[in-house]
Amino acid sequence: MTPAPIVGLVLAGGRGTRMGGVDKGLQPWHGRPLAAHVLDALAPQVQSLMVSANRHLDAYAALGVPVLPDPPAYAFAGPLAGMLAGLLAVPDDTWLLTVPCDSPQLPSDLAARLWAAALPHGLAFVQAEREHPTHALLHTRHRATLDAALAQGQHAVLRWMRSQPHGVAQFNAPGAFVNFNHLTDLHPPAHG
Repeated sequence: MTPAPIVGLVLAGGRGTRMGGVDKGLQPWHGRPLAAHVLDALAPQVQSLMVSANRHLDAYAALGVPVLPDPPAYAFAGPLAGMLAGLLAVPDDTWLLTVPCDSPQLPSDLAARLWAAALPHGLAFVQAEREHPTHALLHTRHRATLDAALAQGQHAVLRWMRSQPHGVAQFNAPGAFVNFNHLTDLHPPAHG
C-alpha cells in the first residue's frame, strides 16, 4: 500500500460508440456489469472508489459508489473530463487512480507500481504491450493544467499527459490491460 490517500475512479462516461452506443460499463460479463468487476479489482488497492458516468447514473450508483458526471462545460469530452471530475471531487493532496470501465482484469499491484512511477511527478500511466494512458495515477495538483487543457479543446489523454512531467509504470502482464471495445469481446462466439 502507499503512504498517501488514493481514490479509485472507474471511467465509464463515454458514449460506447464502438459497442453500438450501449453503456459499456453496464454490459454483463460473467453475470455482472463490467464496471462491477473493475471496482472489485480496484477496491483492495485504494482507500475509496467512485465512478465517472454521464448516463444511467442510478444504475452505476446501485454498484455502491459515488457517481460523478463530467463537469458541465466538458460533458462527454472524453476520459480527460472524467479525470477532471474525479480530481475536483477529492480533497487537496489526494491521488486519483483512474481505470477504464472495460478493463476488468487489472493487476493487483497496479496502484503500488503507478505510485512508484508517479511520486516524483504527480502523474504516471501504464506501459504494457502499448501505452495505456487511462490507467493512470494523478495528483490533485494537476487540476488546473487539466482544466486549462480541456478549455483549449484538448481531448487526447496521452498528449496531455506527455505535456506534463510524468512517469511510466512498466508492466509485463499479457491480458491485464485488455479493453473490451465490442460486444463480441464480452461474449466470444462458441467454437465447434
